Amino acid sequence: MNPEAVVNYLMEWSRQKVKEAGALGIVLGVSGGVDSAVAAIIAKKAFPENCMTLLLPCESDVVDRMDSQALVEKFNIPYRIIDLDNAYHLLSTQFESYLKCEGLKGKLLRGNIKSRLRMMALYYSAQARNYLVLGTSNKSELCVGYSTKYGDAGVDLQLLGDLLKREVYELAQFLGVPETIVNKPPSGGLWSGQTDEGEMGLTYEELDNYLASGDGSPEVINKIEGMMAGSQHKRKMPPVAMIPPELRN
Repeated sequence: MNPEAVVNYLMEWSRQKVKEAGALGIVLGVSGGVDSAVAAIIAKKAFPENCMTLLLPCESDVVDRMDSQALVEKFNIPYRIIDLDNAYHLLSTQFESYLKCEGLKGKLLRGNIKSRLRMMALYYSAQARNYLVLGTSNKSELCVGYSTKYGDAGVDLQLLGDLLKREVYELAQFLGVPETIVNKPPSGGLWSGQTDEGEMGLTYEELDNYLASGDGSPEVINKIEGMMAGSQHKRKMPPVAMIPPELRN
């Protein structure tokens, strides 16, 4: 991969998509992870005067908060911090008064509330400014549905959606993303100690190798193909019940 050429292409692509939408710029969330770091730097390059980043802590790890702020300040990217703790606690308490789940399912439910709150904050900011919401998911995540429907998957543009995780790391090195971000285990930050690879049950190396070449152990291939099949609904618009013509007569 030619990192410089890819970055230039993504800059021009994002400008074209914003122009086609009649929008003025880009807003995105910065989490402290490598994907959002790469996306934020490219967005700033593409829209020097019309790029806004939101730091949206919600029971977030303090290191992620510090890394997020250090990144946007290093690259002189405009940002705002919106603490979602109070909104999250209010909503989760209300929801769980009706139906509470324990164990992993409970963690996922609560984590998805956080992700969807962030989506709401981003769209509030985007609509107020006539900006588009820029997603930060990579191809590896999108292919297996590792995202929250109408949460981090609720965006207008997926800048990194055709890049494998390992290719995102290549861009991170080229763009000068701080090592503290590059070297940390990828995590959605949905609960304490959560990691992408731990939740998926496979490594990004295994996933990227399969997506790039179809290679992998039988166990890995079966797992990935099962995840891809089970998450198809996340990559499609909701199906519409088409009424047969004869029923309209």
